[in-house]
Amino acid sequence: MLAAVALLSLVAGVAVARLIVSPADLAARATAPEAGPILAPVEERVIENRVTARADVGFADAVDVTIDTSGLSGPAVVTGHVPEAGAEITAGGVALEVAGRPVLALPGALPAYRTLRAGLSGPDVLQLKAALAGLGIDAGDTTSSGYDASTAAAVDELYRRAGYAPPPPSPEVDATLRSARAAERAAEAAVGQARAALARAASPAPAAQQLEAENAVREAQRSLDAAAASGEPQIAVDRLRDELALAVARRDAATTPGDTGAESSAVDSALEQLADAQRDRAEAETDALTALPAAEIVYLPTLPRRVDSVQAVRGEIVKGSTMSVSGAALDLVGTLTEQDAALVKPGMAASYTAADGTERPATVTSITSKKPAEGSKAAKSYELRLDPGTPDPDVAERLRGSNVRVDVPVEATSGAVLAVPVAALSAGPGGESRVELAVEHPDAPPTTELVTVTTGLAAGGYAEVRSDDARLKVGAKVVVGR
Repeated sequence: MLAAVALLSLVAGVAVARLIVSPADLAARATAPEAGPILAPVEERVIENRVTARADVGFADAVDVTIDTSGLSGPAVVTGHVPEAGAEITAGGVALEVAGRPVLALPGALPAYRTLRAGLSGPDVLQLKAALAGLGIDAGDTTSSGYDASTAAAVDELYRRAGYAPPPPSPEVDATLRSARAAERAAEAAVGQARAALARAASPAPAAQQLEAENAVREAQRSLDAAAASGEPQIAVDRLRDELALAVARRDAATTPGDTGAESSAVDSALEQLADAQRDRAEAETDALTALPAAEIVYLPTLPRRVDSVQAVRGEIVKGSTMSVSGAALDLVGTLTEQDAALVKPGMAASYTAADGTERPATVTSITSKKPAEGSKAAKSYELRLDPGTPDPDVAERLRGSNVRVDVPVEATSGAVLAVPVAALSAGPGGESRVELAVEHPDAPPTTELVTVTTGLAAGGYAEVRSDDARLKVGAKVVVGR
């Protein structure tokens, strides 16, 4: 009986609840509008399609700086100049000082693996010449891979600009050069002496001796003529004739140069010795040209560079990496999907927004495919790099290590255009695009009418539309739903 009463009460309560309506519900039902189309206004706006991504902010190309100290004659003790974190290393500047000598920084991809000196050639010499030319230092023919006198003179200038004396030649090379120069001077003196002897041998007798010999010939001729005229005996005439022949022979000997064969040979020998001495001196001077020790140069991919951390300690021996440096300019690195990467090209203008809401300009520098992890089935992705320009140092330091939003406009209208929500577009039976335009009537309720349009760029939920119907203008209403 109790259960029957309870069930009856429950049924009665439900029936009564369905019949009871609150005054608020009655009022709402009385004022609710009839169902109709949902309208949106036609706008005039710039439509822009953009790729959005997240990017990490850092300084580009961080590398560890190591120095080849194997060529040093003594311990590689860090002396003088040691940079601090945050300092900037420029091309041609001193990165560190080891054993009282500078370690100069130059741009280049090849490491300094040998001491460069005159007579060597190779890609490292080409790299050195290109780096020197970038500093405005004439290193000779930059297309030649040979280290010559012009290159050595350019290295001298590099050290002079850095405020250091260029590396001197070794004591052995210096001694060889002095000896070669002394040998050349001795060979030049020997040539002079040989030529003087040749000149003496080639010259005839002095003028007085020549005149005396000529007078003796005349006297002998007069004596012979007088004896023949006076009728002296034939034996006397023959004797005078012999004296005349002797006088002629002496005169010819006094006026004719002597045999110079031995003296000429001596000159030739002296000249050969001089040529050998000059060649030895030239080789010694080439060996003594300024060299560039491997321990005094470090190549970095790009310069200037920012010092991130320093491991070298003044007074201690160099061990391993001396410092870590990164590009002095900020670098934004993000990730794009394959679909977005197809839209972005290097050189495109972009912008990035920091955590404080400040928007700054940037430029796309590269889009490179990322290598997927072995065994990974993830979709292909691309690395996006952007150049954020050169913000103020304090701004750069605040941005460093942060993650920012990056926007890359990939397509935009040339200016403000008529635009409608994408939801307002529909396709006609012939594939044409159209919108349903709300038409106001003075004495009748509004109606809608389909208007054919030509669409343009669509982005951000809006699409550009063009139509010959003058009613489609800014402020007009289009149906976006019902």
